[in-house]
Amino acid sequence: MSFTLAIVGRPNVGKSTLFNRLVGKRLALVDDQPGVTRDLREGAARLADLRFTVIDTAGLEEVTDDSLQGRMRRLTERAVDMADVCLFMVDARVGITPSDLVFADILRKRSANVILAANKAEGKAGEAGALEAYSLGLGEPISLSAEHGEGLNDLYAMLVPLADKYAERADDDAPETDVDLSEDEAEDPDAVRMPTKAKPMQVAVVGRPNAGKSTLINQILGEDRLLTGPEAGITRDAISLRKVWNDVPMRIFDTAGMRKKAKVQEKLEKLSVSDGLRAVKFAEVVVVLLDAEIPFEQQDLRIADLAEREGRAVVVAVNKWDVEEDRQAKLKGLKESFERLLPQLRGAPLITVSARTGRGLDRLHEAIMRAYETWNRRVTTAQLNRWLAGMMEAHPPPAPQGKRIKLRYMTQAKTRPPGFVVMCSHPDKVPESYSRYLVNNLRVDFDMPGTPIRLWMRGQNDANPYKGRKKAPPSKLRKHTAGRRRD
Repeated sequence: MSFTLAIVGRPNVGKSTLFNRLVGKRLALVDDQPGVTRDLREGAARLADLRFTVIDTAGLEEVTDDSLQGRMRRLTERAVDMADVCLFMVDARVGITPSDLVFADILRKRSANVILAANKAEGKAGEAGALEAYSLGLGEPISLSAEHGEGLNDLYAMLVPLADKYAERADDDAPETDVDLSEDEAEDPDAVRMPTKAKPMQVAVVGRPNAGKSTLINQILGEDRLLTGPEAGITRDAISLRKVWNDVPMRIFDTAGMRKKAKVQEKLEKLSVSDGLRAVKFAEVVVVLLDAEIPFEQQDLRIADLAEREGRAVVVAVNKWDVEEDRQAKLKGLKESFERLLPQLRGAPLITVSARTGRGLDRLHEAIMRAYETWNRRVTTAQLNRWLAGMMEAHPPPAPQGKRIKLRYMTQAKTRPPGFVVMCSHPDKVPESYSRYLVNNLRVDFDMPGTPIRLWMRGQNDANPYKGRKKAPPSKLRKHTAGRRRD
């Protein structure tokens, strides 16, 4: 990416709509309600032959205190300082407001490259507001319609000279895109694909509102990149951030807090929750963050179960451990509750952290790497068949309705998560209890604690090549054999 473009402006002027159009995806939540965006969201933008990074920001408010709006404003100002170019958007249908004048003055002082855009300028309703934008003293405004894609050619013309200016710097900062595998790695089926800059490990942090997800990610990043505070439900979008954490490239997703479905009434919260669920589906490792004061509530169990059903590696982290007094007794109770309430994740890492102080982050990193490695585990077919013979000898499969079930052989069909296929007779009659018996022992004997394991029973025809063929009528058989006798 050659340069960074930050889209700034008052709430509800269409910043997120333009962001989605530039990245070509509906990444940012869009709603008629003002103030939907709160965190900084980055994306890879494409405009004709230009490639750049675009930042969607929260709406600027005339607030400077420590309220939620004040913290949002400081985060947006930080994006202005980070960006190479600022696109200042105003609403052409509303016209220039006193707030626009204040923010234009701020941008004039803090940003070297400011492009003025009058959005919602389609039709006659926006013509007057587009002309009024000249009064801001930021040069000629571009008339845009982010919703309909109008005016993007004018934006391209403004960005081309700036792109040339930053092109040389882009070559030095280009990410790794070609990854060479050594011959040993290419031929070794047991080799775990290690994350690279081009393909970082995908980690999603999920949990109930106010569990401390954004604060934890800020600690991992080493900077206040995400909006935090005592209010529950601050995060609305699933924000992805890149970080090389202890030499491991990662893309970390901060998600909105997930409440019980019955409590989610507002359209905006439904969009936020669905955005978080989508992040879980795309993640490789899911960190389920619990509140130490009220751990393992029903919603926590649902979230952990969702991650397991989606086949993701799971790490359970208990936050706010710094305020806990009797830690030994609390930890013992947590482990007992974990094994009892989440048997499908038995053996998954359970880590205690403090997002506020940063304690326990090294343990969290180790747990993530251990879960990722297990999630990628591969077992050879020879090992599996020796193991299967031992399992059948210790506990033979049942014979429902007098039909004996033969388990012929076993192989691993996939990783991420590990998936195994058992070829057998009467696969539809193998009871669920026997499949659980095999999965539980796979987990123990091949050191795969906590990771989801998939097991499929498949049927296989007998070795008899004539099985299933139609028999010849008896009369034809007699004629055939009679003819042979005469010969």
